[in-house]
Amino acid sequence: MTRIKVSLLTILFLLTALWLVADTLLPEPFTYFSFRTVFMQYSGVLGIGLMSVAMLLALRPKWLEPHLDGLDKMYRLHKWLGIAALVVAITHWWWAKGTKWMVGWGWLEKPARKPVAGETLGVIESWLRNQRGLAESVGEWAFYAAVVLIVLALVKRFPYHWFAKIHKWIALAYLALVYHALVLTKTEYWTQPVGGLLAVLLLGGSVAAMLTLAGRIGTGRKVSGMIAELTDFPALRVLETVVVLEDNWRGHTAGQFAFVTTEKGEGAHPYTIASAWNPADRRLVFITKALGDHTSRLRERLKIGMPVMVEGPYGCFDFEDAQPHQIWVGAGIGITPFIARMKQRAAMQDAKTIDLFHPTADFEQAAIDRLTADAKAAGVRLHLLVDGKDGRLNGERIRAAVPEWQSASIWFCGPPGFGQALRKDFLAHDLPTGRFHQELFQMR
Repeated sequence: MTRIKVSLLTILFLLTALWLVADTLLPEPFTYFSFRTVFMQYSGVLGIGLMSVAMLLALRPKWLEPHLDGLDKMYRLHKWLGIAALVVAITHWWWAKGTKWMVGWGWLEKPARKPVAGETLGVIESWLRNQRGLAESVGEWAFYAAVVLIVLALVKRFPYHWFAKIHKWIALAYLALVYHALVLTKTEYWTQPVGGLLAVLLLGGSVAAMLTLAGRIGTGRKVSGMIAELTDFPALRVLETVVVLEDNWRGHTAGQFAFVTTEKGEGAHPYTIASAWNPADRRLVFITKALGDHTSRLRERLKIGMPVMVEGPYGCFDFEDAQPHQIWVGAGIGITPFIARMKQRAAMQDAKTIDLFHPTADFEQAAIDRLTADAKAAGVRLHLLVDGKDGRLNGERIRAAVPEWQSASIWFCGPPGFGQALRKDFLAHDLPTGRFHQELFQMR
């Protein structure tokens, strides 16, 4: 979380600092309209800059994952950038439209435009000036469309399959806003550092938007496969799916995830991989829990022999650190990455001491037997807590069960609120921030 917070603040600071090199928020003379002029430029640059970076992150750039601690964190930054761009855009819109309304209501008196004696314009500048009216109208309607699409993306009750279908249309609104920005940005900015940065962001964002609209995101990391096995655990509302992939899968590390498409109309869904990679059999295991419309229908829709498309792998929840001891907390379906790691650990030499805590509200003996066998084969100490019988897991219980916790790192996957509570608890007991690892497995 720290990296993406720093990244967001850095983007805001850089855009602001470079704009302040080219202009000022304290024009002379300082009036409502003189301030409005410069603030419209500042908020416009800031808004389109934030949206451009969000568009670039939507491409799921693999090279950026290590720097942001995984695609899950990258998507969280993408979400924050979208929210920040929305706030800035609303402010920008209000200063544009609100001022016109207040002039119309007689609350403000618009100053007369002063003609510049002997003013001559170049061909490009003349063309841009002639485009201003159209650019303002295009920008306004693109803003309305972007607001609706971003708000729908943030509403968790909005069905995922509809979200997947319409979210990409933000790219079309973005391209309209690029035209708006190119026409209405002060000509003088393009010879300043802010103009150089803005040009790069607009170009990169436009390429990203076109790839998004063409459905080309992640194309080079997609591999076809076929469902080989299906195992249902009704009491847990969990389905285990085994997929056999074609030869071009690049392999994965335990703890990573992939986007899986079983129906083109539904779109790709992210699932943690619950198996170690063995190129000899090319099998991936996915464990899904019926938590929403899509996952609730999987047991009826998936069939052995059905073709699937798998894109990945992604993520940096890879259990790699220098600590001699690790504490794993896999809450509910969050146990998935730890199953993969135990299978990998069983086939390798690893001197780390591992304590795995698995709090769960549901219980099925067959699944617990599998988990117990995996833990035994991997040399992992398993702590099972069933809600209603064993009580809730908290930091105090973990520290009591693992006296050497101060020399350990903690790896958490499960409900975000539970993870944040554990993190706050352990940091309050002086665990270094960098030793608490949490998967932010929410893609919207």
